[in-house]
Amino acid sequence: MPIPRTVAAACGIVAPLAFVGAWLVGGLVTDGYDPLADAISRLAREGAPTRALMTTGFVVFGLLLPMWAVRLGRELGSSAVRNAAVVAGLATLGVALLPLTREGGQPQDVGHAVAAGIGYAAMALTPLLAVGPLRRIGQDRAAGTSLVVGALSALALVGTVLVVDRGGGLQRLGLTVVDLWHVAAATWVLRRRPAGSTRAQDPGLVTRG
Repeated sequence: MPIPRTVAAACGIVAPLAFVGAWLVGGLVTDGYDPLADAISRLAREGAPTRALMTTGFVVFGLLLPMWAVRLGRELGSSAVRNAAVVAGLATLGVALLPLTREGGQPQDVGHAVAAGIGYAAMALTPLLAVGPLRRIGQDRAAGTSLVVGALSALALVGTVLVVDRGGGLQRLGLTVVDLWHVAAATWVLRRRPAGSTRAQDPGLVTRG
């Protein structure tokens, strides 16, 4: 049975907020943690006092984003957008299942890095893949915004490798702009009239909300 539009859109709002809220609170309560230098995953590292909090944020995001992704793909008429968002969610579950180890350099850490890399790439790709579908449904301003969001996310995430001492801040920037994009997109879906309505549709994905 398809997930109701309002429930799916709610997932698109709750998933990013749970993820951002977990790393924001976790970073604030952890002595010596530098959000500009330290990766988000360190908050869920084995033995970290914030492991339960951050892991919960990962799991909520990983479970709810695919539920939202199905509706997002339907609204935009794009299986590519749907698939990218689904992969981002599932990869985040992989990050939760493979936390960084205390020792570092273990096979589990390699698996963690692979899952994180896939998730980051899928996050950046989602708004980029939405550009064409948005233009097809007459959302030109939203398409332009999605292009900027996707490009900024991709550049920031590449920067985490090139600028190691600011990797945490760049990681947060790259992921958060897409998180906000999802929240805006879900808000648009909530405001938009269901398919088949005879009234004009709301012109506001990402540029509103």
